[in-house]
Amino acid sequence: MTSGSSSGPRVLGPVDMDMGYLMRALAKYNASDLHLKVGRPPLFRVNGKVVAAKMPELKSDTLAKIILPVMSERHRQELERVRQVDFSFRIADLGRFRCNVFYQRDSLAAAIRMIPLTVPQFDSLGLPPVIKELCEKPRGLVLVTGATGTGKSTTLAAMIQHMNETSAGHILCIEDPIEFIFKDRKSTITQRELGTDTLDFKAALRAGLRQDPDVLMIGELRDFETIQLAMTAAETGHLVFGTIHTNDSVGTIQRIVDVFPPESKNQARVQLASTLLAIISQQLVLRADGAGRMPACEVMIKSPVIEAAILSGDLSRIPEMIDSSRDYYRMQSMNQALEELVR
Repeated sequence: MTSGSSSGPRVLGPVDMDMGYLMRALAKYNASDLHLKVGRPPLFRVNGKVVAAKMPELKSDTLAKIILPVMSERHRQELERVRQVDFSFRIADLGRFRCNVFYQRDSLAAAIRMIPLTVPQFDSLGLPPVIKELCEKPRGLVLVTGATGTGKSTTLAAMIQHMNETSAGHILCIEDPIEFIFKDRKSTITQRELGTDTLDFKAALRAGLRQDPDVLMIGELRDFETIQLAMTAAETGHLVFGTIHTNDSVGTIQRIVDVFPPESKNQARVQLASTLLAIISQQLVLRADGAGRMPACEVMIKSPVIEAAILSGDLSRIPEMIDSSRDYYRMQSMNQALEELVR
């Protein structure tokens, strides 16, 4: 691969490549993502950087031969109808892959992410120990936030697996698409995929509250109704996990309150203040030895002063509260997390 220089691993492949060949290359070079588009060779993301493989530039017919065989007929129809589709596929002995296929410049394109066959163990990820303790709470709302590609799904999967191995209950996961495949241990885990098992998050959440779950994992809190249902579930005695594409705790609280109509914002603050357990805001940073990346996490744990700040809408002091609550509540700011990683 190259990124404007001759450095990086070389991938020499035949012109008639297929998805299996590309996924083996992705695994071999420990890349997290693969990007396919007409006019460029396959592009791999290695340690956060997109680099081009030493392969031929992709043509439209070549790209169709690579992508279409891993799609079901339903996914092909959805692609033609709405011009984009999310799904996952598996290659034996290699892993599962999350795929978004779409059109750009009237040509097929795809972004593919590797999902390991085995669910990661919590202790292997280098996450703050206080996050594991959140899995032992009987009820409340835990949010994992960050930009795309910052490891939110991996962190959530490790938390679900920890609960699966340590407690006997029913864990309901609503995902788009299903990524990690869980096997029942002490818990029983139900995984429902958008488009295959349910039509949308809202319908699955409403039905889920009648399916006797102890824990709910919602792949993404996207809109007002999903957020409202998640908070209601936490309020009525469930432990709820979800992700939001925000960068820090303050931005997450603002985002949640902002999706509510003006006349409901005060009620939203009351409900959020009473149900929120923690916000984990995550990014991935390159290791000093170059051997992969590590998570750096801002961790906000609800305390009386943070609950008061949410209720009043005065969020400006929350970063200071996080920074000064490391010993008692074991919160940490992003700067503290980075300093710890450097040490």
